[in-house]
Amino acid sequence: MQAFARDPDGEPRPAEGAGQDQERQAAAERSDGEILLAITDLIAEGGSLPGLFEELAPLLRELTRCEAVSFALYDSAQNRIVTHCWKQENAMESWNTFLTEESPSGWVWQHQETLTIPDLEQETRFGEALSELRNLGIRSYTVLPMSTPKHRYGALGIGKNVANAEVARALLGRIGRWVAVAVENRQIHREWQEQQNRLQSVVAIGRELSSTLELEQLVPLVFANMRQITSYDYARLTLLEADGRTLEIRAVDPPQEAGSQLREGLRIPLAGTICAQAMETRSVTFHDAKEMEKYNNPAIKEMHAAGVQSLCCVPLLMGSGALGTLDLGAIRANAFSQQDGAYLQQVATQIAAAIHNASAFREVAQAKDRLVQEKKYLESEIRGAQYLDDIVGISSALKRVLDHAAIVATTDATVLITGETGTGKERVARSIHLMSLRRDRPFIKLNCAAIPTGLLESELFGHEKGAFTGAVSQKIGRIELADKGTLLLDEIGEISLELQPKLLRVIQDQEFERLGGTKTIHVDVRLIAATNRDLAQAVEQKEFRTDLFYRLNVFPLHLPPLRERREDIPLLIRHFVQKCAERMNKRIDFIPDEAVEAMMNWKWPGNIRELENFIERSVILSEHGRLCPPLAELQREPARRVPDLERTLRDRERDHIIEILRQTRGVISGAKGAAARLGVKRTTLQYKMQKLAISRSDYLD
Repeated sequence: MQAFARDPDGEPRPAEGAGQDQERQAAAERSDGEILLAITDLIAEGGSLPGLFEELAPLLRELTRCEAVSFALYDSAQNRIVTHCWKQENAMESWNTFLTEESPSGWVWQHQETLTIPDLEQETRFGEALSELRNLGIRSYTVLPMSTPKHRYGALGIGKNVANAEVARALLGRIGRWVAVAVENRQIHREWQEQQNRLQSVVAIGRELSSTLELEQLVPLVFANMRQITSYDYARLTLLEADGRTLEIRAVDPPQEAGSQLREGLRIPLAGTICAQAMETRSVTFHDAKEMEKYNNPAIKEMHAAGVQSLCCVPLLMGSGALGTLDLGAIRANAFSQQDGAYLQQVATQIAAAIHNASAFREVAQAKDRLVQEKKYLESEIRGAQYLDDIVGISSALKRVLDHAAIVATTDATVLITGETGTGKERVARSIHLMSLRRDRPFIKLNCAAIPTGLLESELFGHEKGAFTGAVSQKIGRIELADKGTLLLDEIGEISLELQPKLLRVIQDQEFERLGGTKTIHVDVRLIAATNRDLAQAVEQKEFRTDLFYRLNVFPLHLPPLRERREDIPLLIRHFVQKCAERMNKRIDFIPDEAVEAMMNWKWPGNIRELENFIERSVILSEHGRLCPPLAELQREPARRVPDLERTLRDRERDHIIEILRQTRGVISGAKGAAARLGVKRTTLQYKMQKLAISRSDYLD
């Protein structure tokens, strides 16, 4: 490295001479060169400005053989020069702030010229600033600009404890420019980082606001994100009321006590507030302490009394209007910059959109609730008409059943319909299916009492080819046919105890195997069961499984007998008369009142089915448009046919079997079934029924 010596002006120059002086001089100059390299390396590194200044100070002191080094930066917000001064190597002696025109560094920043004060004792300018330097033992002071071609940042000062001291101004001027470049780079990096932080905050706030429509839950999170960027001391969110003249404070950070003018829920007039100005101008407004004094507003006065020196008011813009404002306050002066205002306007825009969406969602939800209630009311009113072909009646007992049926129809819950024979259990089950989401899927029904026990399992679950004698092909069972739809098991109380566990598995797990098969079949079946038996009593008598009963009895519906809903009889009469007359191509215009009264007074042990059969006979007997019912039948109990001695043995056997079947309500097998009472096997009875042409209608009318 080439050695340098210093000329009278302190500028480095090539060394001359030889011997020990040259060696010592070369060693000294090499040391200065190493210092310059260390300075350039340090400037090129990253890090904060205070750290840079702290590490540069001892290097400059060593290079210039001075006692104090100062770095001054201009603060545009305060129009002041902030000076950092080091005298000792590892400690900052002072950190002072002066008005620009009251310090040497400020003069240099303004004029962009080097200022040299040979003797501070003789200098009359910059009184307070020079007094600080004198207290540090400084007698001479040289200040150079720290500027780049685009910006001027401050000044570099070198102080010595002797008057008229020489300094290398050209070298220091270059170092000042290097430091200015470092300041510029760090400022650019800081501004970029701040912009990144603002963007990340805006994205985070947007994510939070889009996650839910409950704004009250999100406002604290929004405030927390804003505090990391703007470092405010007070914040509030105000929303414009429907009258357009009142603001409501919807959120405050930090929360205020009950008597505060900033408390949440307080309503304040819009006129004469800083919010009004921001909403009218549709722009961010900044206010200092003096401007705050102009507002005769209790909330502003309270903030001013709390020491708030800076206020920023941001309108919540939505379309051509404003929904309210976002107000931030800080206890330090000039706390909010234009960059802060731009960031806060982005946040406010997202809050406004969230408020608008929440309001729209709330209105839609309220309208939906109203429609749901109206729909339920209308359904309740027109339910009878909607399913008039299936269920007829206006009695409160029937209406209660239909209301409950409509409620359970929208679910997949298992329904147990109970009631006497002929009360319309199958029709109610079909109505439930038609009102359910499965209405477009199959409605499969199976009368468990009409199928022999040996065949019932195959009817329910199906069978594989060769599963038993006569199974010449595969058969799909009723449960599988009802997949995605509804299965009605009528007279479920007649299912044998051996078959009940298999049915229980279908209800619980929605799976089964066909007879003779090993593959488990999964289905999605909604089950409706119907019975005229008292299943609870059957459970007590060990004729029905307890677990199956509770699985079926999820939502019980009991159909009242016709004698308990006599007000429905006139409607049923007209309905069946019209139905039968159309089928028989007859016209019935007149129904006698005495006939209606007689039918209303009859007990109808067969319920609606008996009434329908009676009306059908009446229509057959009617002539000239007048209903002629055989009222004599309603004056006595239905007579059982008495065996006639002249009748054949076959006829007597047939009548006897029918009578037993009537007494057992069609139950064939079991301890109390017709086969046991007749003293024959179930298969023998089924064979006789087939031979004697005994059908279900013969004993279950």
